[in-house]
Amino acid sequence: MIKTIIFDFGNVFINLDIEGAIKETYESLEINEFSEEIIAFNSFYEQGLVSTDEFLEFYSENFPKLSKEILIDLWNLILKDLPEYRLTFLKQLKASAKYKLILLSNTNDLHINCIKNTISFYENFKNCFDKFYLSHEIQLKKPNQDIFNFVLSENQLRPEECLFIDDNKDNIETAKNLNFKTWHINPDTEDVVNLFKVKNNLF
Repeated sequence: MIKTIIFDFGNVFINLDIEGAIKETYESLEINEFSEEIIAFNSFYEQGLVSTDEFLEFYSENFPKLSKEILIDLWNLILKDLPEYRLTFLKQLKASAKYKLILLSNTNDLHINCIKNTISFYENFKNCFDKFYLSHEIQLKKPNQDIFNFVLSENQLRPEECLFIDDNKDNIETAKNLNFKTWHINPDTEDVVNLFKVKNNLF
């Protein structure tokens, strides 16, 4: 029996353009791929292990032709819209009081600030959740097991009573290995608002 639903944020609620953002970023930075150093630094930023100022300074040193304003714009290119009908779905789910609702997202300070500035109902969205975990605030990151164990411990949950929804295969695999029920959502063909149709076998 599902008692808790744990949602990812990107490509579950807010739409992302991962491929488009990477393509434009590579062109602007005049690179073909991210170096291991850049990938590691991005990961540190997602875990809150470096500040936004340190993050921007790192990119400014490596790509001195670009202003910090341009770097911020490039970093936020991935973020698209958060359709309001998904907020409606979430409000209805909260009003039913049948499930504990948790958001668990790999994100960072710049992305969240951008979302706050562009999504007028962000605070209403956030308030629908019983717990709202952002990787850079808790200094833990999916797909590592420790972030899932943290959520279980903090909320005294049993994994087999939790449904975890994410678009990332690695995150799903970790959750499965810990005995979570899962939905590996495909953002191109599926929508979270159809949860109870797609996963009706769990409810």
